[in-house]
Amino acid sequence: MACADEAAVLDELLNGRFDPALLEVGEELLHLRDGHSPRLLQRLRRGEFSVQDEIDLHHLRADQAGSLLLDFLAESRRAGLCCVKIIHGKGLRSGHRGPVLKTLTAHLLRRHNEVIAYASARANQGGSGATLVLLTRA
Repeated sequence: MACADEAAVLDELLNGRFDPALLEVGEELLHLRDGHSPRLLQRLRRGEFSVQDEIDLHHLRADQAGSLLLDFLAESRRAGLCCVKIIHGKGLRSGHRGPVLKTLTAHLLRRHNEVIAYASARANQGGSGATLVLLTRA
């Protein structure tokens, strides 16, 4: 089921049905999947989870970034990792389009079944240019 979900998201991403202009992403990214304790999100925002791996999506096209991000999440989960960091940048050079990679990251994470929660990183971990993600156990 997870493979089919990832394939559907990747197909949607690569076939151009994703338009960053349709999503509004404020300065801070923040999401908690239904059915989980708000305390988890609070702890994630405070930096109480150890980051076990990270991926840097800077300077990638959206289709490349999306594909790499999905692969990274799948591999992280297979490896039994709980907390990972995604560096996407703040989108300061994106012009009128807004933060493309940041918006793409939020879009993919919200739809990914194995993501429990995500939040923008603390300032010393990249601030709003990076996102911390809690994954379900494999």
